[in-house]
Amino acid sequence: MVLISGNGSNLQSIIDHIHAKKLDARIAAVISNRADAFGLDRARSAGIEALTIDPGNYPSACDFDQKLARTVSRYEPDLVVLAGYMRILGAAFVKRFEGEIINIHPSLLPKYKGLNTHQRAIDAGDREHGASVHFVTFELDDGPIIIQQQVDISPGETAATLQQKVHKAEHWIYPIAIQRIVTGEVSFNRL
Repeated sequence: MVLISGNGSNLQSIIDHIHAKKLDARIAAVISNRADAFGLDRARSAGIEALTIDPGNYPSACDFDQKLARTVSRYEPDLVVLAGYMRILGAAFVKRFEGEIINIHPSLLPKYKGLNTHQRAIDAGDREHGASVHFVTFELDDGPIIIQQQVDISPGETAATLQQKVHKAEHWIYPIAIQRIVTGEVSFNRL
């Protein structure tokens, strides 16, 4: 199960790795909180069921999370993959799928949790930045780290150029992280 909010480039990387037989997994469905997310088109093009659950249709974040949890549960996934999912999941959702949710974050965690990570790294004068795949816990952008990939910050780097470097790193490490979980090399309780 993959949750997205936007373009779906990490989703596409996962799909490509599955098709190339470099990732022994199957995506049961893709769910977005935005009907206009291009990642839904990517899923449909790959023959994967694509759904939208619009948070605006629910009176509270809790009601939305309950609907999302019921929908995800219907597919009985072994893993819930957040691939550019831009909503904070509620505690009840995280507890229900504890140890089975992973996220990719555009920084070398624990540095730069939250948004605007590329500019924050540049502003801090960092010489390196990167991406992290981690298990999701109750704390934002926290949880056991599965894999990280570093990229260099070049002189004169902009947030846009750094973002491109980090996206390439994300597309490489996310399928690796998923494969490590699939093979049992990594689990929530062993990190």
